[in-house]
Amino acid sequence: MQRTDTDEPFVRALLRDQHPDLADLPIRPVAGGWGNQLWRVSGELAVRLPMTQDAPELLANEFRWLPQLAGRLPLPVPTPLRFSEPSERFPRPWTVVKWVPGEPADGAEITEVARSADVLAGFLRALHRPAPDDAPVNPRRCGDLAPLTESFEGGLKSLVDDADAPRLRDVWKRAVAAPRWGGPPVWVHVDLHPANALVTDGVLSGVIDFGDMGAGDPAADVAAAWKLLPEGGADGFLRAYGDADEAMVHRAQGWAVLSAFGLLSVGRAWEQGLPGGQPTWGRAGRRTLERVLAHG
Repeated sequence: MQRTDTDEPFVRALLRDQHPDLADLPIRPVAGGWGNQLWRVSGELAVRLPMTQDAPELLANEFRWLPQLAGRLPLPVPTPLRFSEPSERFPRPWTVVKWVPGEPADGAEITEVARSADVLAGFLRALHRPAPDDAPVNPRRCGDLAPLTESFEGGLKSLVDDADAPRLRDVWKRAVAAPRWGGPPVWVHVDLHPANALVTDGVLSGVIDFGDMGAGDPAADVAAAWKLLPEGGADGFLRAYGDADEAMVHRAQGWAVLSAFGLLSVGRAWEQGLPGGQPTWGRAGRRTLERVLAHG
C-alpha cells in the first residue's frame, strides 16, 4: 500500500536503516513536487520520497544522468548523491540529493526580468548539448508536435475560454507546420514550469526535478521563456539564447501551450477538491497562455 503520511520519525527511521550517518541530523518537511515528498536534511541535503507510480523510474533516470550534467550547469540543481533501495518500511526506491535553495516560482515572483532572462538563457545554452546515444528519449515531451494534436484539441476544448481558442489554434498550427529540429538530439529538461524553477530575490536561481529529462528538440525548453518569465521577458531571453530561429520559436510556443494546459488541469483539480491538485498551477497556466498570445 502506498504510504502518504510520512512524518519525521518515519523519515529518520528510513535514514537509520540505509544512511545512519544522516539519521540524527536536523530534518523538516518542505514543499515537494508533483510526484515526491521532500524532507530537508540539515542545510545541504534533501530526501526525496516518490509517491506516484512513475516517480521511482523518474528518480532513477535523474540519478543516472544528472550527476554527469550538473558540473557544467550554471545554476544549482538537485544532484543525486545516494540512491536508496526499497524495503519493508518503504516499498519504493528513494534518493538523497543536494539541497537547492530558493522559492518555487509558482509562488515567488520573478521581478528581475532582464537578469532572469539572461540566467535562463545561459542555463539552457549549457544544458542543450548533444546527448549520448543511450540517453533517454521522451517523444511526448520533446519530440514532434504533430502527434500531440489530439491532446492540444482536448485541452483547448476543456480548459480555454472561447475567445482565446481561435488564436491558440493559430499558435498550434504554426508550431506543427514549423520545420522540425534539424540538429542532433540535445539534453532537454522538458518540464521547466514555475514549480520546477526556484527564485531568490526576484531572480531565477535554481532548477529542480529533472526526472523527465531526455534527448530531443531544445524548443521544449525554450518554451520556458513564456512559462517562467513575466510578459516582455521572452524577447530578452531569445536574444541571449541566440540559436532560436523562427521555426524554433513557433515550436516552443506550441510546447508552452501544451504545458499551460497541463498546469490549468492541475489547477482545476485543486479548485474541485480532487487528488493531485495544486493551488498555484492554474494561475501559472493562465499566465503562460497570456504571454504566448501577447508575444504573437
